[in-house]
Amino acid sequence: MKVIIPLAGLGKRMRPQTWSKPKPLLNVAGKPVLGHVLDKFVPFAPEEVIFVTGWLGEQITEYVGANYQLNARYVEQRELKGQAHAIYLAREYLQGPCIIVFVDTLFEADLQGLVETAADGVLYVKEVEDPRRFGVVVQEGEWVTRLIEKPETCEHHNVMVGLYYVREGRELVDAIEHLIINNKQTRGEFYLADALQAMIDRGAHFTTRAVGVWEDCGTPETLLHTNRYLLENGHAQNAPLHDSLIVPPVYIAKSAHIERSVIGPYVTVGANATIRNVVMSDSIVDTGAHLECLILSNALIGQNTYVSGSIGSFNIGDDVAVDMAHARFMPKGASS
Repeated sequence: MKVIIPLAGLGKRMRPQTWSKPKPLLNVAGKPVLGHVLDKFVPFAPEEVIFVTGWLGEQITEYVGANYQLNARYVEQRELKGQAHAIYLAREYLQGPCIIVFVDTLFEADLQGLVETAADGVLYVKEVEDPRRFGVVVQEGEWVTRLIEKPETCEHHNVMVGLYYVREGRELVDAIEHLIINNKQTRGEFYLADALQAMIDRGAHFTTRAVGVWEDCGTPETLLHTNRYLLENGHAQNAPLHDSLIVPPVYIAKSAHIERSVIGPYVTVGANATIRNVVMSDSIVDTGAHLECLILSNALIGQNTYVSGSIGSFNIGDDVAVDMAHARFMPKGASS
């Protein structure tokens, strides 16, 4: 089994966090989003994990190499022409059973027995009230008959969650090649749903499996929601604090330094962060950040960022200094 992970997108909806790191490396509940995804597949010992990288892709390579013992391969997508195009760039490596997973979302799904299934592929789905932002699945009995990317109506409610299994990777490559040769795009991109539909039109049999949990990591609001879910479901970690109060669930890295503060609920504090005189809930503070004299909620604070003297909700990227008490905002290390 091979696993293909396209992650070349610019992550525009997560700026300013993604100006300095790719979206899959955003911290949630003590670990990058990509780490939570890879942890799902490590127990299955995949033959190879293929990462299709782009923006700041060297950080992906560094993170995976430092934290996982995987047979990893990296392919660069220099032009962002869509999901199917990203997978096509890895075409020479796609033979036999393959799993495709996108890292905008975290999931709880049954991955057992895929290679034993009689189907040519499995699409993982979740029922939602409004499917218009997603790709929907239309079924007749067990088999998928039609895939619709971003439908205009709410007629069908099972949507694809970004996790797919195909029994033969070469057949998927052939279908994508058909799209590219004939320039069959949806909204200016080559979508994976269109390639899968081409396989179905050629006679491939796809079935579905429902996921129990599907958490989005694509916007600041949904990232914080995913942080809440993970902290409530096994990813919390407390630290002994002598003069501060913890309101669980939280994740506090062991190397974080916290004084005279109230932390939680639903707070992640990264490694080597320093927090003094802060009341904070529902927030993510990344590695090396320094916070003083704040009341925060629904906040994202980037790596090595200094923030002091305010009340509110903030989304502040990496390596800046923000002194609200004196109305100053500057790159960290710059003179005032």
